[in-house]
Amino acid sequence: MTQSPTFLASDGFCPLCQREAHFQSPVSWLRDHFVCDGCGSIPRERALIAVIDMLYPHWRSLEIHETSPSMPMRGASRKLLAECQGYTYSYYDSAVPLGENLPDTGFRCENIEKMTFPECSFDLFLSQDVFEHIFHPAMAIKEIARTLKPGGAAIMSVPLVRKSLNSERRAALLSNDEIEYLKPAEYHGNAIDDGTSLVTIDWGYDIASYLTIHSGLPSWIVYIDDLSRGIKAEFIEVVVVQKITAPSL
Repeated sequence: MTQSPTFLASDGFCPLCQREAHFQSPVSWLRDHFVCDGCGSIPRERALIAVIDMLYPHWRSLEIHETSPSMPMRGASRKLLAECQGYTYSYYDSAVPLGENLPDTGFRCENIEKMTFPECSFDLFLSQDVFEHIFHPAMAIKEIARTLKPGGAAIMSVPLVRKSLNSERRAALLSNDEIEYLKPAEYHGNAIDDGTSLVTIDWGYDIASYLTIHSGLPSWIVYIDDLSRGIKAEFIEVVVVQKITAPSL
């Protein structure tokens, strides 16, 4: 019997399933293939949970909203759904009025550029690989900041493909709702619709400055490279935008 090839394998402790685990990838693209043998999670999901655990260890008692989790639920989203009673989620479908439920699935329809949630609704607002697919990220982060409770945070995985180079727009939405392609069209997977999402922005590390300027909130990037937790891959950074004020010292 021919064995499947292995590019990288390691034993360690999985932040998601909270157990000793074996991580393995058959290919060099670890971000989507360095899988935990227990929960099936991938590195960016383990990084997201690790950051949530670090900054909000009491997250199970919080009000948490996630925009556009993968379907079916997997990884970090599945853990949050199972362990946090205050976890909710939504998707965007342009054919459904905002704030209403999608007819086929019952999921709530929300556009993160223009949400219907009241102010100060959530302790945490999460997104996984979403911010590279929206046309108006300034509007989105302002809306997310509006819906955060004081002391809360937006925590998101975003592939920072430009690294230290300036972020660049790939596509823009014109006033007539037509798309202007500034670079060749690139698509990633999507939980609904036709299963693909257009990449609108190639982000770099300057995303933190961008989010701070447009939200008025401190933003930073957390980078974890820890093989013992299966958090090892390209573009593994987690972006945090926190609704806090400076401490009085």
